Formats: sequence, C-alpha cells, structure tokens
Amino acid sequence: MTIEKTLCAQKREGSGKGASHRLRAEGLVPGVFYNNKGDNILVGVPAKELEMLYFEIGDTTVFNLEIDDNGTKTTYPAFFWDVQKHPYKKRFVHIDYYGVDLDQEVKVRVPLVFTGTARGVKIGGVMETYREYVTIAAKPLAMPHKIIVDVTDMGLNQHLTIDKLQLPEGAHAVYDDVFTIVSVHSKSKDADAADAPAEGEEAK
Repeated sequence: MTIEKTLCAQKREGSGKGASHRLRAEGLVPGVFYNNKGDNILVGVPAKELEMLYFEIGDTTVFNLEIDDNGTKTTYPAFFWDVQKHPYKKRFVHIDYYGVDLDQEVKVRVPLVFTGTARGVKIGGVMETYREYVTIAAKPLAMPHKIIVDVTDMGLNQHLTIDKLQLPEGAHAVYDDVFTIVSVHSKSKDADAADAPAEGEEAK
C-alpha cells in the first residue's frame, strides 16, 4: 500500500495577518506543517488544489505534502489537521498539516456512515445514533477513510457498542469507557399516545 495523493506547497516567510492576507491575495492558503518531531514549517498552498484534495480525502487519509523551499523540494507524509474556513464564504483561510511516520500508529477521528434499514425499524421501532465520529488508531496507510455500520440485522431493543464495531485489519477504536453507537428500540408510551387518534377522530 502506498500514498496515492500529493499536495504541492511553497515554504513561506513571515507570519501574522499581513503576511497571510498577501498570501491569500496570490491565491494561496496559508498554513503550518508540523512534523512528528515538533518542528514546524510555514507554507502556502494553491487554494483550488487544496480544496479539491480536501473534499476528496477529508482529514482521515494520509497524503504527500511536497514543500518547495526555493527550488529544493522535500516530501512529507501528512494528514490535514486543523482546517479553518471563512465563516460565510466557502473557502479555506488556514490549514495545519501534521507530518507522520508511516510505521507508527496515529489517532484520527473517523466518520461513521450508517447503512441499511434495521429489522426493528421495519416493524415499528425507532433507530437512534449517538456518535457521528469515533477515534481510530492505526498506521497511516491502514487508517480507514470512513467506517460503514450496517444496521440491517438489528432487531428491536438491540444496540451496538464501540467494542463491537467492525473495523478493517490494522485499525482499532480508542475509548476509555464502552459506549453505545446506535440502538433500535420500541416507541415510548408517550410517543404511542401522541400517535393515537384523539377521541372522536378516526385513525388514519
């Protein structure tokens, strides 16, 4: 397994609002690359290329960040780390990147995607989800882009906890206490009463 995507960046000089404003005027998004040794490099990345890559892989997939320092190019495996967007304009204003060692585990918040219709829902139950993301530990190239949770076989009064989550080989969930991710339960008595027709009305 190898890294498939590359993002080209320019090393930049100067920091602060003035320098960042000038960089954005040139069509670049200011950011900082932090490596796993605690060092950091100020960079600027073309906005269009950045947006295309981020919307394709999100912040759960490792990519190559190629930094050009006056013609000398160095490539680092990295994740998107801290993404800042304009409050009402659809554009990035600042990005932090985190460099990783491909042989060392990292922890990343990975989105959950629920698929299927639970058996319990088909007979009148209600499904509730309690998490949109879970923290996963894995080596960078083994990190899943998303986690598919198939609820098709869940019956009434059944639930799925974090420790029972099906994960790809090489990945494991990180948690202190076991918690429920999704459950299917019967409608409450209050809900049943609310659905019942009022006196003198016909059921629809």
